[in-house]
Amino acid sequence: MLLCIINTLPLLAVLVIALLPQAQFKLIRVIGLGSTVLTFFLSIVLLFCFDVRVGEFQYVFQAEWVSRLNWNFIIGVDGISLIFVILTTFTFPLCLLSIWKRTKDLKLYVSCFLILESFLLLAFTSLDLFLFYIFFEAVLMPMFLIIGIWGSGSARIKASYYFFFYTLAGSFLFLIGIFVVYSTYGSTDFSVILSSTKELSWNTEVVLFVCFGLGFAVKMPLFPFHLWLPEAHVQAPTEGSVILASLLLKLGGYGFIRVMLPIVPGAMTYFSPVVSTLCFCSLFFCSLSAMVQVDLKKIIAYSSVAHMAFVVLGVFSENVEGIQGAIFLMVAHGLVSSGLFFLVGFLYDRHHTRDIRYYGGLADTMPIFSSLFFFFTAANVSFPGTASFVGEILVFIGIYLANPVTAFLVSVGMLLGTLYSFWMFNRLCFLSPKISNVLAYRDLTRIELFVVGILVFLVIVFGVNPNLILDLSEMSVRTILEFNNNF
Repeated sequence: MLLCIINTLPLLAVLVIALLPQAQFKLIRVIGLGSTVLTFFLSIVLLFCFDVRVGEFQYVFQAEWVSRLNWNFIIGVDGISLIFVILTTFTFPLCLLSIWKRTKDLKLYVSCFLILESFLLLAFTSLDLFLFYIFFEAVLMPMFLIIGIWGSGSARIKASYYFFFYTLAGSFLFLIGIFVVYSTYGSTDFSVILSSTKELSWNTEVVLFVCFGLGFAVKMPLFPFHLWLPEAHVQAPTEGSVILASLLLKLGGYGFIRVMLPIVPGAMTYFSPVVSTLCFCSLFFCSLSAMVQVDLKKIIAYSSVAHMAFVVLGVFSENVEGIQGAIFLMVAHGLVSSGLFFLVGFLYDRHHTRDIRYYGGLADTMPIFSSLFFFFTAANVSFPGTASFVGEILVFIGIYLANPVTAFLVSVGMLLGTLYSFWMFNRLCFLSPKISNVLAYRDLTRIELFVVGILVFLVIVFGVNPNLILDLSEMSVRTILEFNNNF
């Protein structure tokens, strides 16, 4: 019952906000932020009551939906999904806090974020493949509106359609795969599928691999399906970019682990060289592309594509170290990318441009901002002591255990990431300051410092004590790999 409350609380807040007059800005902010904070605290209660010694799903709630087709509303969490539930409930209060002074279209803006939070939570907790697909798709609508209506550039409509149709096309293949699963097992319930004694034919497994793999690859996104992401990030408002990078991209990685590992393990092993090649292309192409960009958001967006390629390599290593590293890296990337996008957003609010050539010498004029930007830049390249370091080391170990040659090539991609990240920081903070703009620079406000400071704290905590995440996900990862090895 607690899980149902967590999933629906943001929607209840939307109903309350819908009854309020548009001019009640303060009340809308309080209800929106209060509902997300309460949802976060309830998810923490869920965490403390969770038994980490069990790999099966807990807090399972089931209700009859379409009995004739054997479709049921089933939700629950294991250690993997609980991690993403908490990441979701943690991120949304920060986003709503960052828009505390906003008044334009506040009612609809807050409502879109609350709806998006609820859909994401339902996607991460769905235990029925068709139900997962519904919410996997449903997140498109509020994000489409967030980019298209409140985007910061003249091309925001084009970017929102890019985002919508790219991911919709991939999801259509995902839907075809679900019908194949249903025709094979007579159900889309994960528990029925995983406990079934039926074995998929090789042709069926290949079809499912293509349908599921393309659907998740577009969502992450993976090269060459990544073109929508830089455009969406550039045009989205700051909070939209944060949600896009920290949560929406993770739906693809979560799908690889939750759906593909237990259902099509043979095809994953067989096509691993093909996927590894695409991941190398993502690492090298996006790293080189980031080096020639002048828009700060585009640089971070290409960095996100490179990190997601690293996540896919960890999943396809098909061992505990690689998969746990992929999960850990998704959490770390969610925190670090959020920090970078928040800081770039704060800078944009002051000067209304993200062109890196406009800035310079911020270390002299905005020392607090520069210090935090350096921290997140270091975390983005997996500096020891940060959460990203633990995630990348585990993924690297997993890749090495699966294929040492692949591990060597990946290390070169990691070096490129270091080059463009510190190139960006150097141009932003250490070149000569633009004299005409010195007076316009002002450092972070208290609210901005609080939002980013929480992210700094967690990046350090998870870097120093990674067992907070690893212990939570270990048994669930081992359970999935048991299904994988039984193939």
